[in-house]
Amino acid sequence: MKHTAARLVRHALENIGAKFTFGIPGVHNIELYDELKTSEPIVPVLVTHEAGAAFMADAVSRVGDSIGVLAIVPAAGITHAMSGVGEAYLDGVPMLVISGGIRTDMKQKFQLHDVDQHALMKPLTKATYRIERYEDAIPTIYQAYRMATEGEPGPVFVELPANLQLLTGEVDDMPAYSPVAERPPINPEQISKAAELLSSAKRPGIFVGWGARHVAEDIARIAEHLAAPVSTTLQGLASFPANHPLHTGMSFGRSAVPAAENAFKDCDAMLAVGTRFAEISTGSYGSVPPENLVHIDINPETLNVNYPAKVAMAADARDAVPALANAICDIGDPRDSSATCLQISNDKAVYRKEWRDHDNGDRVSPCRLFDALREQLDDDAIVIADDGNHTFLAAELMPINVGGSFFSPTDFNCMGYCVPATIGAKLSAPGRQVVGIVGDGAFLMTGLESVTAAANELGVVWFVFNDGELAQIAQAQEVPYQRSTCTTIGRLDYEAFAKATGCEYVGIQTNEDIAAGVSSALKIAAGNRPVVVDVRIDYSRKTRFTLGTLKTNLDRLDTRTKVRMAGRALYRKVFGA
Repeated sequence: MKHTAARLVRHALENIGAKFTFGIPGVHNIELYDELKTSEPIVPVLVTHEAGAAFMADAVSRVGDSIGVLAIVPAAGITHAMSGVGEAYLDGVPMLVISGGIRTDMKQKFQLHDVDQHALMKPLTKATYRIERYEDAIPTIYQAYRMATEGEPGPVFVELPANLQLLTGEVDDMPAYSPVAERPPINPEQISKAAELLSSAKRPGIFVGWGARHVAEDIARIAEHLAAPVSTTLQGLASFPANHPLHTGMSFGRSAVPAAENAFKDCDAMLAVGTRFAEISTGSYGSVPPENLVHIDINPETLNVNYPAKVAMAADARDAVPALANAICDIGDPRDSSATCLQISNDKAVYRKEWRDHDNGDRVSPCRLFDALREQLDDDAIVIADDGNHTFLAAELMPINVGGSFFSPTDFNCMGYCVPATIGAKLSAPGRQVVGIVGDGAFLMTGLESVTAAANELGVVWFVFNDGELAQIAQAQEVPYQRSTCTTIGRLDYEAFAKATGCEYVGIQTNEDIAAGVSSALKIAAGNRPVVVDVRIDYSRKTRFTLGTLKTNLDRLDTRTKVRMAGRALYRKVFGA
């Protein structure tokens, strides 16, 4: 049989269950796009920029049961997409990045887009491949898919030269995909040792990341048996329900909300699942686990790195956590958690009241906005935050009650994620509500993907926290410098922008507008129309994450530097210099 490599790649993508591709066609991949046009299960989605394509593919992988796929041009398409690919790489999200490539059947040099794409993509992917023969096209896609989804997931790059797409070649057959092999067995001795260590602790605690999102019920079994409070990473907000009485909030040290900080103050043993103890989740490493640490992660390279563990298990949480829950529940009777739950509940109530009582002037209270969102959204609504001050407001004030329903750019920490990610999420889960929480600075980066949402009739809502500056970095500047630099952004007329891009507009200017504004936006979105919500947000109160992380970083400085910075800050405060 003779086929183009474009036809063979389409066959492979269909067989691995791909449902969407994201990108922009060009001279090096028009044959692949022509094949995608005739595919029944795959919908090629045109984007306004390849960075948006990568964020959409990332969201598809996080939300649905299929992998996000990029179909992009070489060189510029690659460099544009690298931000989203990097985010997926550091956040452990599977992705296939399929790029065209220069012709390999020509002797001439200096072809269009002739750069070493593999050198560019190597640091941001688990592996890179180039299809050089027709008979390798299908097996390469299958191998790339296995690599992307096995172990700790991540993006994989495949280059498909233009001539192989255009010309036909002989292949013996077009095989179906063989499912991924079974996961390796867990170590029963480690399970037993971990169960004994945690059960013998007086004040055990649990810390969960994104990797624990599939085992929330088993985490709850362990927590309830041990009367152990549960805190999460930023991504882990999707891994344990906020309405569980033992849920405390994000992190567990000075950068955490009071419920988490107090619950973990005397923690003498910790179970950590699906987390790398990275910078954000620990408030710049200000949250330090106890010596008696049980650490479970699918990637062995994350174990015993930032913090040593008494029991370090390289295992899939879906296997290790249920086994550990069974072992712990077999040791003694369940502990009384009523006092712990009461303290957590009281701390949460006091902290929320402080936010509600804060004088917002004539601006919108973030706490009251999140109150309205939680009240009006379905429990399984997907909430996507961008990177910025609003991220940690959402982490502290927006309860997430269903697993896998919150995500945000974390370890790569890339602004501009939210708008395209909501598009990918809605495409992947059309029956669920999808809302984005995005700062005005981040919205300016990828807001034009709202055209993509309108073109595809996607009912997503973007709550744009509009304060006219890059608030997170401005707050980080103000404490040590007593001034901010290069953080005031240009003004955007959001109503005009919404009209120009085919979206609907809702304005929330004061607290009195919140309930009706949220209701109106969700009602419009239910009719398959995207909505831009201009929220005149108040950022005058800092989050615990911001305050705690600043203190941690300042404490890390030597005395001479502290004195110099304090003197400079005092001088500027007094003299306004």
